[in-house]
Amino acid sequence: MQLFKKITLFTTIMAFCLIVLGAYVRLSDAGLGCPDWPGCFGTLTVPESQMAIEKAQHTFPDQIIENGKAWKEMAHRYVAGILGLLILIIGVLAHKNKKSLKVNILVPYSLLALVFFQAMLGMLTVTLLLKPIIVSAHLIGGMTTLAILTYISYEHFNKNSKLTLKNDIIFYMTRFSLILIFIQIFLGGWTSTNYAGLACTDFPTCHGEWIPNMDFKNGFNIFRNLGQTFEGAPISLDALQAIQWIHRIGAVTVIIYFSYLSFTLMKYKQLRFESMLLVALLAAQFIIGIANLMLHLPMVLAVSHNLIAALLVIIMTVINTKIKKQHA
Repeated sequence: MQLFKKITLFTTIMAFCLIVLGAYVRLSDAGLGCPDWPGCFGTLTVPESQMAIEKAQHTFPDQIIENGKAWKEMAHRYVAGILGLLILIIGVLAHKNKKSLKVNILVPYSLLALVFFQAMLGMLTVTLLLKPIIVSAHLIGGMTTLAILTYISYEHFNKNSKLTLKNDIIFYMTRFSLILIFIQIFLGGWTSTNYAGLACTDFPTCHGEWIPNMDFKNGFNIFRNLGQTFEGAPISLDALQAIQWIHRIGAVTVIIYFSYLSFTLMKYKQLRFESMLLVALLAAQFIIGIANLMLHLPMVLAVSHNLIAALLVIIMTVINTKIKKQHA
């Protein structure tokens, strides 16, 4: 069982790193650095020699070979492949140690199914040319993987009993917080994958208006391709402004909700550290979000925005794992 615990913890850390690496690949516009999947220009590495480059150009005549972007994408795939193997090992070890497992056996089984689904989304991301709904779903899948791994790891390393919350409202608010953070992550991913991060470059207004012109129909049509309406026309600024504006509304909602929740949970000694950390992460995320707008999405801040989102998923998973509802 010790091996299971160590591998699960290591896999959790790797999942976190993969999310940050994936954000870097996406934000550096390297998601299509390789036009095929799972290889790159027909091989398992990036073509480097003159012969390999000529072969790649012959096989993919319409694709520009940019080795820098291709290596970023392949590095992401290599790490994702290792993560998938580790999750497979977790599933096997969980099956062998069912009697001593501290979570329902369906949890590691579900994690294994999720990683296969993630691999499929990774393939579709390339074959469907960064279709926004596929890329956003891939992000949510990655965050869900991180949450499940965090849950499994914490359950097996934590030796303290769960905290019973007598206040039903606070208990259900804490449970709902995980749903809320995932909704906001989806909105953030939708903003990023549609390149709507700079649709509004001022704050708190958008081009000097509190409520700018917005096209919600095309902005949130999940069936359209990147940069296009469902009919194939170029997507308008109004649609991008709608995406950016809704992301802002979501951010304000999350800050108000989580601030109230964290200050309420601080009265419990067992949750004081996590609650204080949650407040610090919220403040940092808010500042970085505004700085991204004002400084026009510098890479370090854009990636940090994703990093803190992953940390918020971890901390909220831990808080939810530590509590239980008082039985009537």
